[in-house]
Amino acid sequence: MSHDDHENLHPTSRPAATSRRDKVLIRLLRWAPKRAFSTVVGFAARRPIPRALRARVYRTFAHRVGANLEEVEQDLADYPTLDAFFTRKLKPGARPISDDADAIVCPCDGTIAESGLAGGGRLIQAKGIDYRLKGLIPDPEAHARFEGGAYVTIYLAPRDYHRVHFPAEGSVNGFQHVPGAVFPVNRLAAANIGGLFTLNERLVTFQDSPAGEIAVVMVAATGVGHMTVTYDAVETRRRGRGRPGERVRYGSPPSVARGDELGAFHLGSTVILLFEPGRVKLLPMALGQRVHLGEPIARRIGAPVTVGATREAAAGASASRGGAGSSHGR
Repeated sequence: MSHDDHENLHPTSRPAATSRRDKVLIRLLRWAPKRAFSTVVGFAARRPIPRALRARVYRTFAHRVGANLEEVEQDLADYPTLDAFFTRKLKPGARPISDDADAIVCPCDGTIAESGLAGGGRLIQAKGIDYRLKGLIPDPEAHARFEGGAYVTIYLAPRDYHRVHFPAEGSVNGFQHVPGAVFPVNRLAAANIGGLFTLNERLVTFQDSPAGEIAVVMVAATGVGHMTVTYDAVETRRRGRGRPGERVRYGSPPSVARGDELGAFHLGSTVILLFEPGRVKLLPMALGQRVHLGEPIARRIGAPVTVGATREAAAGASASRGGAGSSHGR
Protein backbone atom coordinates (compact mmCIF):
# COMPACT_ATOMS: atom_id res chain seq x y z
CA MET A 1 0.00 0.00 0.00
CA SER A 2 1.38 3.42 -0.97
CA HIS A 3 1.88 6.42 1.33
CA ASP A 4 -1.12 8.09 -0.35
CA ASP A 5 -3.30 5.05 0.37
CA HIS A 6 -2.33 5.15 4.06
CA GLU A 7 -3.20 8.86 4.11
CA ASN A 8 -6.57 8.13 2.52
CA LEU A 9 -7.49 5.37 4.97
CA HIS A 10 -6.42 7.51 7.93
CA PRO A 11 -7.03 11.11 6.83
CA THR A 12 -5.77 14.14 8.73
CA SER A 13 -9.18 15.79 8.36
CA ARG A 14 -11.47 13.77 10.57
CA PRO A 15 -15.16 13.00 10.05
CA ALA A 16 -17.80 13.58 12.66
CA ALA A 17 -17.97 10.99 15.44
CA THR A 18 -19.61 7.73 14.43
CA SER A 19 -21.45 5.14 16.48
CA ARG A 20 -19.80 1.94 17.66
CA ARG A 21 -21.95 0.00 15.21
CA ASP A 22 -20.78 2.16 12.31
CA LYS A 23 -17.14 1.77 13.38
CA VAL A 24 -17.54 -2.01 13.31
CA LEU A 25 -19.12 -1.85 9.87
CA ILE A 26 -16.27 0.29 8.54
CA ARG A 27 -13.68 -2.15 9.87
CA LEU A 28 -15.53 -4.98 8.18
CA LEU A 29 -15.65 -3.02 4.92
CA ARG A 30 -11.88 -2.49 4.98
CA TRP A 31 -11.09 -6.15 5.50
CA ALA A 32 -13.90 -7.85 3.56
CA PRO A 33 -13.02 -9.42 0.16
CA LYS A 34 -14.84 -6.73 -1.82
CA ARG A 35 -13.40 -7.61 -5.23
CA ALA A 36 -14.38 -11.28 -4.84
CA PHE A 37 -17.86 -10.25 -3.68
CA SER A 38 -18.26 -7.90 -6.65
CA THR A 39 -17.15 -10.66 -9.03
CA VAL A 40 -19.76 -13.02 -7.60
CA VAL A 41 -22.48 -10.35 -7.75
CA GLY A 42 -21.56 -9.51 -11.34
CA PHE A 43 -21.65 -13.18 -12.32
CA ALA A 44 -25.04 -13.66 -10.68
CA ALA A 45 -26.42 -10.51 -12.31
CA ARG A 46 -25.54 -11.89 -15.75
CA ARG A 47 -27.17 -15.29 -15.19
CA PRO A 48 -30.41 -15.72 -17.20
CA ILE A 49 -33.65 -15.64 -15.21
CA PRO A 50 -36.50 -17.89 -16.42
CA ARG A 51 -38.94 -15.73 -18.35
CA ALA A 52 -41.88 -16.75 -16.17
CA LEU A 53 -40.09 -15.42 -13.06
CA ARG A 54 -38.67 -12.17 -14.41
CA ALA A 55 -41.58 -9.81 -13.74
CA ARG A 56 -41.93 -11.08 -10.16
CA VAL A 57 -38.17 -10.81 -9.50
CA TYR A 58 -37.91 -7.27 -10.90
CA ARG A 59 -41.05 -6.04 -9.14
CA THR A 60 -39.73 -7.37 -5.84
CA PHE A 61 -36.39 -5.67 -6.43
CA ALA A 62 -38.05 -2.38 -7.45
CA HIS A 63 -40.31 -2.46 -4.39
CA ARG A 64 -37.34 -2.96 -2.05
CA VAL A 65 -35.19 -0.17 -3.50
CA GLY A 66 -37.90 2.25 -4.65
CA ALA A 67 -37.33 2.06 -8.42
CA ASN A 68 -40.03 3.50 -10.70
CA LEU A 69 -41.24 0.78 -13.07
CA GLU A 70 -43.53 3.22 -14.90
CA GLU A 71 -40.47 4.58 -16.72
CA VAL A 72 -39.13 1.22 -17.95
CA GLU A 73 -38.81 1.07 -21.74
CA GLN A 74 -39.64 -2.63 -22.25
CA ASP A 75 -41.92 -5.22 -20.75
CA LEU A 76 -40.32 -6.65 -17.61
CA ALA A 77 -40.26 -10.15 -19.09
CA ASP A 78 -38.02 -8.89 -21.90
CA TYR A 79 -35.03 -8.34 -19.58
CA PRO A 80 -33.22 -11.70 -19.52
CA THR A 81 -30.89 -10.91 -16.59
CA LEU A 82 -30.74 -8.68 -13.54
CA ASP A 83 -27.90 -6.79 -15.23
CA ALA A 84 -30.10 -6.13 -18.28
CA PHE A 85 -32.84 -4.84 -15.99
CA PHE A 86 -30.44 -2.75 -13.94
CA THR A 87 -29.00 -1.04 -17.04
CA ARG A 88 -32.45 -0.62 -18.59
CA LYS A 89 -33.23 2.32 -20.83
CA LEU A 90 -36.13 4.66 -20.10
CA LYS A 91 -39.21 5.35 -22.16
CA PRO A 92 -38.71 8.07 -24.79
CA GLY A 93 -39.35 11.48 -23.23
CA ALA A 94 -38.98 10.25 -19.64
CA ARG A 95 -35.98 12.58 -19.14
CA PRO A 96 -36.33 15.79 -21.22
CA ILE A 97 -32.95 17.37 -21.92
CA SER A 98 -32.84 21.13 -21.24
CA ASP A 99 -32.67 23.18 -24.44
CA ASP A 100 -31.06 26.19 -22.70
CA ALA A 101 -27.97 26.86 -24.84
CA ASP A 102 -25.90 27.93 -21.80
CA ALA A 103 -26.95 25.06 -19.54
CA ILE A 104 -24.81 22.16 -18.38
CA VAL A 105 -27.20 19.32 -17.64
CA CYS A 106 -27.15 16.61 -15.04
CA PRO A 107 -25.56 13.50 -16.62
CA CYS A 108 -27.57 10.95 -14.62
CA ASP A 109 -30.23 10.32 -12.02
CA GLY A 110 -29.06 10.36 -8.42
CA THR A 111 -28.54 12.37 -5.24
CA ILE A 112 -26.21 15.33 -4.75
CA ALA A 113 -23.43 14.15 -2.42
CA GLU A 114 -21.22 17.26 -2.65
CA SER A 115 -20.56 20.27 -4.87
CA GLY A 116 -18.29 23.29 -4.84
CA LEU A 117 -14.90 24.50 -6.09
CA ALA A 118 -11.71 22.41 -6.09
CA GLY A 119 -9.70 25.08 -4.27
CA GLY A 120 -6.07 24.11 -3.77
CA GLY A 121 -6.71 20.98 -5.79
CA ARG A 122 -8.92 19.47 -3.07
CA LEU A 123 -12.56 18.34 -3.20
CA ILE A 124 -14.96 17.69 -0.35
CA GLN A 125 -15.98 14.05 0.03
CA ALA A 126 -18.12 14.42 3.16
CA LYS A 127 -18.24 16.60 6.27
CA GLY A 128 -14.73 16.67 7.71
CA ILE A 129 -13.11 14.74 4.84
CA ASP A 130 -11.61 16.01 1.59
CA TYR A 131 -9.37 14.44 -1.04
CA ARG A 132 -6.89 15.48 -3.68
CA LEU A 133 -7.79 16.10 -7.30
CA LYS A 134 -4.49 14.56 -8.45
CA GLY A 135 -5.48 11.40 -6.57
CA LEU A 136 -8.77 11.26 -8.45
CA ILE A 137 -7.24 11.87 -11.91
CA PRO A 138 -3.62 10.70 -12.14
CA ASP A 139 -2.88 12.50 -15.44
CA PRO A 140 -0.83 15.60 -14.42
CA GLU A 141 -2.05 17.85 -17.24
CA ALA A 142 -5.66 16.98 -16.49
CA HIS A 143 -5.69 17.56 -12.74
CA ALA A 144 -3.80 20.83 -13.23
CA ARG A 145 -6.44 21.95 -15.72
CA PHE A 146 -9.34 21.34 -13.31
CA GLU A 147 -7.72 22.74 -10.15
CA GLY A 148 -9.87 25.55 -8.78
CA GLY A 149 -12.82 24.63 -10.99
CA ALA A 150 -16.35 23.62 -10.05
CA TYR A 151 -17.27 20.05 -9.28
CA VAL A 152 -20.43 18.06 -8.54
CA THR A 153 -20.60 14.59 -6.97
CA ILE A 154 -23.73 12.52 -7.68
CA TYR A 155 -24.48 9.24 -5.90
CA LEU A 156 -26.50 6.64 -7.81
CA ALA A 157 -28.56 4.42 -5.50
CA PRO A 158 -29.92 1.00 -6.58
CA ARG A 159 -33.29 2.65 -7.33
CA ASP A 160 -31.79 5.00 -9.92
CA TYR A 161 -31.50 4.82 -13.70
CA HIS A 162 -27.89 3.69 -14.18
CA ARG A 163 -26.90 5.05 -17.57
CA VAL A 164 -24.69 8.14 -17.76
CA HIS A 165 -25.03 10.84 -20.43
CA PHE A 166 -22.99 13.75 -21.73
CA PRO A 167 -23.64 17.01 -19.82
CA ALA A 168 -22.93 19.22 -22.85
CA GLU A 169 -22.48 19.08 -26.60
CA GLY A 170 -18.97 18.79 -27.99
CA SER A 171 -16.56 15.92 -28.57
CA VAL A 172 -14.81 13.19 -26.60
CA ASN A 173 -11.08 13.95 -26.65
CA GLY A 174 -10.06 10.85 -24.67
CA PHE A 175 -10.31 8.82 -21.49
CA GLN A 176 -8.29 7.31 -18.65
CA HIS A 177 -9.00 4.10 -16.77
CA VAL A 178 -7.67 3.79 -13.22
CA PRO A 179 -7.81 0.31 -11.63
CA GLY A 180 -8.64 0.31 -7.94
CA ALA A 181 -10.60 -1.04 -4.99
CA VAL A 182 -14.36 -1.44 -4.82
CA PHE A 183 -15.36 0.06 -1.47
CA PRO A 184 -19.05 0.96 -1.11
CA VAL A 185 -19.76 4.61 -1.92
CA ASN A 186 -22.83 5.10 0.27
CA ARG A 187 -23.10 7.82 2.91
CA LEU A 188 -21.55 5.69 5.68
CA ALA A 189 -18.48 4.85 3.60
CA ALA A 190 -18.08 8.40 2.28
CA ALA A 191 -18.17 9.79 5.83
CA ASN A 192 -15.58 7.36 7.20
CA ILE A 193 -13.15 6.25 4.49
CA GLY A 194 -10.82 9.09 3.55
CA GLY A 195 -10.03 9.47 -0.15
CA LEU A 196 -12.74 6.95 -1.03
CA PHE A 197 -13.07 8.11 -4.63
CA THR A 198 -9.30 8.01 -5.13
CA LEU A 199 -9.14 4.42 -3.86
CA ASN A 200 -11.92 2.92 -5.97
CA GLU A 201 -11.65 1.96 -9.62
CA ARG A 202 -12.72 4.73 -11.96
CA LEU A 203 -13.12 5.59 -15.62
CA VAL A 204 -12.60 9.23 -16.63
CA THR A 205 -14.10 10.59 -19.86
CA PHE A 206 -12.65 13.89 -21.12
CA GLN A 207 -14.98 16.05 -23.18
CA ASP A 208 -14.35 19.29 -25.06
CA SER A 209 -17.41 21.54 -24.90
CA PRO A 210 -18.46 25.20 -25.31
CA ALA A 211 -17.88 25.43 -21.53
CA GLY A 212 -14.28 24.25 -21.85
CA GLU A 213 -13.04 20.78 -21.00
CA ILE A 214 -15.26 18.64 -18.76
CA ALA A 215 -14.25 15.43 -17.01
CA VAL A 216 -16.95 12.87 -16.27
CA VAL A 217 -15.56 10.49 -13.63
CA MET A 218 -17.41 7.19 -13.19
CA VAL A 219 -16.44 5.62 -9.84
CA ALA A 220 -16.96 1.90 -9.26
CA ALA A 221 -18.17 0.41 -5.97
CA THR A 222 -18.84 -2.87 -4.20
CA GLY A 223 -21.13 -4.95 -6.37
CA VAL A 224 -20.35 -3.10 -9.61
CA GLY A 225 -19.71 -5.81 -12.19
CA HIS A 226 -18.08 -3.35 -14.57
CA MET A 227 -18.48 -0.01 -16.33
CA THR A 228 -18.95 0.46 -20.06
CA VAL A 229 -18.87 3.48 -22.39
CA THR A 230 -20.46 4.04 -25.77
CA TYR A 231 -17.52 5.68 -27.54
CA ASP A 232 -14.89 2.93 -27.11
CA ALA A 233 -14.24 -0.61 -25.87
CA VAL A 234 -12.68 -0.18 -22.42
CA GLU A 235 -12.00 -3.11 -20.09
CA THR A 236 -12.72 -1.98 -16.52
CA ARG A 237 -12.70 -5.26 -14.64
CA ARG A 238 -8.98 -5.47 -13.91
CA ARG A 239 -8.02 -7.12 -10.65
CA GLY A 240 -6.28 -5.22 -7.87
CA ARG A 241 -5.13 -1.63 -7.58
CA GLY A 242 -2.61 -1.61 -10.41
CA ARG A 243 -0.93 1.30 -12.17
CA PRO A 244 -3.26 3.87 -13.77
CA GLY A 245 -3.79 3.38 -17.47
CA GLU A 246 -2.42 5.93 -19.88
CA ARG A 247 -4.61 8.87 -20.79
CA VAL A 248 -5.79 8.00 -24.26
CA ARG A 249 -6.24 10.95 -26.64
CA TYR A 250 -8.24 10.65 -29.84
CA GLY A 251 -6.79 11.87 -33.12
CA SER A 252 -10.33 12.29 -34.45
CA PRO A 253 -12.56 13.00 -31.44
CA PRO A 254 -16.12 11.68 -31.85
CA SER A 255 -18.79 14.39 -31.70
CA VAL A 256 -21.57 14.12 -29.13
CA ALA A 257 -24.76 16.00 -28.38
CA ARG A 258 -25.92 17.09 -24.96
CA GLY A 259 -27.82 14.19 -23.43
CA ASP A 260 -26.27 11.51 -25.66
CA GLU A 261 -25.49 8.32 -23.80
CA LEU A 262 -21.92 8.16 -22.46
CA GLY A 263 -21.90 4.84 -20.61
CA ALA A 264 -23.42 2.70 -17.89
CA PHE A 265 -22.77 1.23 -14.47
CA HIS A 266 -23.50 -2.48 -14.34
CA LEU A 267 -24.86 -2.08 -10.80
CA GLY A 268 -24.52 1.25 -9.02
CA SER A 269 -21.99 3.89 -7.99
CA THR A 270 -21.02 7.59 -8.25
CA VAL A 271 -20.39 10.22 -10.94
CA ILE A 272 -18.12 13.22 -10.37
CA LEU A 273 -18.24 16.14 -12.83
CA LEU A 274 -15.18 18.41 -13.06
CA PHE A 275 -14.98 21.79 -14.82
CA GLU A 276 -12.15 24.18 -15.63
CA PRO A 277 -11.96 27.25 -13.35
CA GLY A 278 -14.08 30.20 -14.40
CA ARG A 279 -16.03 28.28 -17.04
CA VAL A 280 -19.31 27.49 -15.27
CA LYS A 281 -21.43 28.65 -12.35
CA LEU A 282 -23.16 25.88 -10.42
CA LEU A 283 -26.88 26.34 -9.85
CA PRO A 284 -28.10 26.22 -6.22
CA MET A 285 -28.29 22.64 -5.00
CA ALA A 286 -28.58 21.07 -1.56
CA LEU A 287 -26.83 18.02 -0.18
CA GLY A 288 -29.18 15.07 -0.52
CA GLN A 289 -31.17 16.74 -3.30
CA ARG A 290 -32.59 14.34 -5.87
CA VAL A 291 -31.55 15.17 -9.44
CA HIS A 292 -32.44 13.72 -12.80
CA LEU A 293 -30.81 13.38 -16.17
CA GLY A 294 -31.29 16.45 -18.37
CA GLU A 295 -31.97 18.99 -15.63
CA PRO A 296 -29.69 22.07 -15.64
CA ILE A 297 -27.09 21.92 -12.85
CA ALA A 298 -24.75 24.71 -14.05
CA ARG A 299 -24.53 27.55 -16.56
CA ARG A 300 -21.69 28.47 -18.84
CA ILE A 301 -19.85 31.70 -18.00
CA GLY A 302 -18.76 33.97 -20.83
CA ALA A 303 -18.47 33.29 -24.53
CA PRO A 304 -18.52 29.66 -25.71
CA VAL A 305 -15.16 27.94 -26.20
CA THR A 306 -14.50 26.59 -29.67
CA VAL A 307 -14.80 22.82 -29.35
CA GLY A 308 -11.39 21.27 -29.93
CA ALA A 309 -9.45 24.29 -28.70
CA THR A 310 -8.71 22.69 -25.32
CA ARG A 311 -7.57 19.51 -27.03
CA GLU A 312 -5.25 21.38 -29.38
CA ALA A 313 -3.79 23.38 -26.48
CA ALA A 314 -3.04 20.16 -24.64
CA ALA A 315 -1.61 18.32 -27.65
CA GLY A 316 1.92 19.48 -26.92
CA ALA A 317 1.77 17.92 -23.45
CA SER A 318 0.68 14.56 -24.79
CA ALA A 319 3.44 11.98 -25.22
CA SER A 320 3.38 9.06 -27.61
CA ARG A 321 2.06 5.69 -26.35
CA GLY A 322 4.21 4.58 -23.46
CA GLY A 323 4.50 8.10 -22.06
CA ALA A 324 2.15 10.24 -20.02
CA GLY A 325 -0.55 9.98 -22.68
CA SER A 326 -1.20 8.26 -25.97
CA SER A 327 -2.90 8.90 -29.27
CA HIS A 328 -5.77 6.68 -30.24
CA GLY A 329 -7.10 6.96 -33.76
CA ARG A 330 -10.70 6.35 -34.64
